[in-house]
Amino acid sequence: MTEQPQDEAPLAVEMRQIVKAWPGVVANDHVDFEVRQGEIHALVGENGAGKSTLMNVLYGLLQPDSGEIRVRGRPVRLHGPRDAIAQGIGMVHQHFMLIPVFTTGENIMLGREPVRPGGFYDHARAGQEIAALARRYGLALDPNARMGDLPVGLQQRAEIVKVLYRGAEILILDEPTGVLTPQESAELFGVLRDLVKSGKTIIFISHKLKEVLEVSDRITVMRRGRVVGHLLTRQTSEAEIARQMVGRDVLLRVDLKPARPGPVALAVEGLGANSDRGVPALRGVSLEVRRGEILGIAGVEGNGQSELMEVLAGTRRPTAGRIRLGDRDITALDAAAIRTAGIAHIPEDRRGAGLILNYSVAGNLILGHQRDGSFAWRQFVLRLRAILEWARRLIGEFDIRTPTPQTPARSLSGGNQQKIIVARELGARPTVLLAAQPTRGVDIGAIEFIHRRIVAERDGGAAVLLVSAELDEIRSLSDRIAVIYEGRIVSIESGDAPEDRLGLLMTGGSAR
Repeated sequence: MTEQPQDEAPLAVEMRQIVKAWPGVVANDHVDFEVRQGEIHALVGENGAGKSTLMNVLYGLLQPDSGEIRVRGRPVRLHGPRDAIAQGIGMVHQHFMLIPVFTTGENIMLGREPVRPGGFYDHARAGQEIAALARRYGLALDPNARMGDLPVGLQQRAEIVKVLYRGAEILILDEPTGVLTPQESAELFGVLRDLVKSGKTIIFISHKLKEVLEVSDRITVMRRGRVVGHLLTRQTSEAEIARQMVGRDVLLRVDLKPARPGPVALAVEGLGANSDRGVPALRGVSLEVRRGEILGIAGVEGNGQSELMEVLAGTRRPTAGRIRLGDRDITALDAAAIRTAGIAHIPEDRRGAGLILNYSVAGNLILGHQRDGSFAWRQFVLRLRAILEWARRLIGEFDIRTPTPQTPARSLSGGNQQKIIVARELGARPTVLLAAQPTRGVDIGAIEFIHRRIVAERDGGAAVLLVSAELDEIRSLSDRIAVIYEGRIVSIESGDAPEDRLGLLMTGGSAR
């Protein structure tokens, strides 16, 4: 955290009585929000609380219906991002605005490229300017690296350098750690502290309360479009922040009763598979998941977890080994047949693999079942009334906050998009649930809800295979924990295995 007393610093941003509404939804309801110069100010709230809408207003992407914005004490009208940039405001979005086939330098300079006589892109000057920014702020980057080849942490670093290149003094970071590993998050926090020391002001939108407490100076809490609390970070706690976000006490750890494992539901023997680059990602994985238990897969991201879940879901072909569902060999089945056999899959990439964003909520809630007799006549003519009834039931049961079942999934918050997937997969009453990063990018209230539903599936007799980048989540939910390292299961541990033991195994060490 920054060391200077923030109560004495002048205001960098003031937003007074901001209103932004659409038919059926009031996203910002007379919101007051202020940030002092030289602080890291956290903006927290459940998905759909109005945080991103408020910041999109500040960045000029949305026009408020009413209210006033002041930057450094002066009233401003922000008709678009160009106006915001001119006021020294930059925004790093939750989903990066980068072009994968461009180099890092080309992405950073896009729209403001240095040119040589004749109008040609000046690679040398671009490299020099990026190197100067990188040295000044401790953000090492290779300007000639292809963006699509970089890990997510470096892509985010490029986004930060991009806004700094445009002269940003006030940086808005929307869920900046949602796709980062713990190591990358720690590096990001170091970068943010250095930026503040250099005089920048940072607005940090997040749902991860531990991170909010670690990195911020002050906190503004929103709930259902309104500001409900202003907190000093050093004087508050996770429980208090969660209580204000949700409006009630929140169970921060799952109430997990002892498992009552039944017969083996899913068995994997000697499984091998290649990554997208054609190199081995799984090397002889063997494991069993029983009915009535949750088996967690713990590992640093990139050690084969993603490929394992994709092979089991039928979206990636194995190169070796067998998969059995009960007594049935399902190794050669495709994704549709595996789903029909009773395996449900919550994919780790909700936008790319879990949803069709332009489809309605109702349409997404029947994906994979759209040809079933319940929803289609002779597999081709949709039964619209039955689909809407099904959608309304799941919307209520899983607390999906949407104006109507016909609303496009694209317009919902990330947490509500995730609830669509969870509702669809659990609504099928699966024998086996493959849950890959089930709470990535969702708020504390949605996390609590999703955890309870996963545990309810276990208690109802389903076998659950859980993959998460959050070790706390693995330890909180799992009855047993399989540690994966470089595509191999290196140990099977009890659900209460110490964190330091798991961490050592996850990095290839011996925990004897």
